[in-house]
Formats: sequence, C-alpha cells, structure tokens
Amino acid sequence: MMKKIALIYMGGTFGCTGEPLSPMPAERFIPQLKRVLPLNMDIECFTAPVIKDSSACIGADWLKLTQFIQQLQLKQFNHFVVIHGTDTLSYAAAVLSRFIAQSAHVVLTGSQYPLLNIQGTDNREFSDAMDNLNFALESVLHAKAGVYLAFHHQLLHAASVLKTHTTELNAFSGTSATAEWKDTEKSHTVSEQDIEKSRRFNCLNLMMQPIATEHLLFNLSLLQNNPPDCLILQGFGTGNIAVNQEIIQKLQQIQRQGCPVILTTQVSYGQIDQRYAVSSWIKDAELLISDCYGHADLYAKTLKMYLQYDAVQQWHEHW
Repeated sequence: MMKKIALIYMGGTFGCTGEPLSPMPAERFIPQLKRVLPLNMDIECFTAPVIKDSSACIGADWLKLTQFIQQLQLKQFNHFVVIHGTDTLSYAAAVLSRFIAQSAHVVLTGSQYPLLNIQGTDNREFSDAMDNLNFALESVLHAKAGVYLAFHHQLLHAASVLKTHTTELNAFSGTSATAEWKDTEKSHTVSEQDIEKSRRFNCLNLMMQPIATEHLLFNLSLLQNNPPDCLILQGFGTGNIAVNQEIIQKLQQIQRQGCPVILTTQVSYGQIDQRYAVSSWIKDAELLISDCYGHADLYAKTLKMYLQYDAVQQWHEHW
C-alpha cells in the first residue's frame, strides 16, 4: 500500500515571487506546487496554520505547526514534509524534534532560491527548490520515525542542524541521519494552553565578548530587577567564562527571581567541557549546563521546559 504524504507549506523563499522577492499567497502557490509534484507518490497539500517570513516566527508558530501535524496524525497521516523558510529553519526543526520526537516521520526542507520565476507563472530557471523538495519527499518514505532536515542532498537529524551559509546551496550542517543517534525525547501533545503560554516566553541569549568582568557584572545587573524567563550564557570554547564572586552572586540573584540560567558555548559543535579550573565556579553559581546538540536545540529544550515547569528548582530536577 502506498504511503500517503502530507505536504505542508509554511512559506519562505521557496514560495516567493517578484522583484524584490515576496511570498505568493498560499491559495495561489499551492496549485503551482501541485503542478510539479511527482506523479508516482500519494501527496496531499496543506497550508500551515501560520505563513510568514521565517525570521518573524516564534515558538507559538512552530507549536501551531506541531499541533496541526498531530491533528493530521489522527486522520491517519504519519508521513509529513514541511516547506519552511531557511532563516529559522533550524529552530523549526529543533522544536518539532522536541515535541514530535519519534511519533511520526517528519522531514523539513526549504530553498535558497524560489521555485517559481518572477512572474510566478513557471518554474525558475535556476533554483534548488524542486531538488530539495524531491529529496525530502523520497527521504520521508525511507527514514525511520523521527524529525529530519533535507537540504542539498543531505538528510540530517533535525535537532542537530545549523544554518552555516547565507547564500550557498549547501547551507546547513548537522549530524547525518545515518549516524548513531540517541532517541530519548518523548513526544508532547501540544494544547491551546501551550500555544498561548509560549507567546509569553522571553528567552534571552547573552553571547560572551572579550570584555572586563566589571562590564559583565554591569550587564547582568541590568537584568536583575526584570529578568527574562530564561537566560542563556554562551561562553567561550567549551563553555568558559571568566567570573568573580560578585558575578556568581548576581547569577544566583537572577535565579532567585525565577529565571533559570543555562551555560552553553558559542562554538557551533561539540559538548560543554568543565575540566578547566576557570569553570569551577559553575557549581557555586548553580547553573544548568546545556546538553543539547546546538543552539536551536537548546532553544527548543528551554521552550519545552518553560511550558512544563514554572519553578527554577523544577528545571534543575528535570533538566
């Protein structure tokens, strides 16, 4: 029996036309998309609940997408391909990976160039759109259950992906779908309450710069009286940050205000390593340590934690 694929359009460069580029309305784009789909596959096209420039997407938009996929699962769909803009494609992939986990077969894709020409009447002469889409459609039928990114003939585990080039066709890096992978995340059925709460999620990322410790202390002081819901510190190398006792106390005060503080690294790949003496302060500061595959995955994990737990202590217990 032929597997049925739900193809979900969420916007992005893939569906843009004109000069300068702007998104074609979904009701006009979907018929054009259907025209180029493989005839040997059973594909049904859907419009995502939210279509916008991906740089404007927030967690609520990806949770709505997740909820939409979960609703289609109740209608016996189990294979999904999502067309999404590339700017935040890694974040979308990570969120879906955290919330859908291995409950379905999901492949996200996009393109660096539009599918259609400027007029929107025919395929663009040079574009990676059709190539990426065909690869995604083939991949979703053969990959084991989970969430993946298909781009430039690479199928990558969604939680690991990172956009590493602004314009090249080979724009994403990550862990290959053929590599060993620990499937430990549990799926989470998205509710309307989750979506509404996620709109209030204020996650602040502070990327360390080579500045004096007194400046870091000052910057943290600005957050103390009105902290975000979650503070991420991107340290150097394996997560190293030069601190003093005042900074440690400031981080403790921020957490007492209900804001979990998480230490990660600004390096794209590799794990946090605390073998250096400069990092011995982390236990005193009671920081959470990132165990994620990359920055987008860390965002997705903090979003899920925010929806599930209200107290800093609960974050520490379940991290």
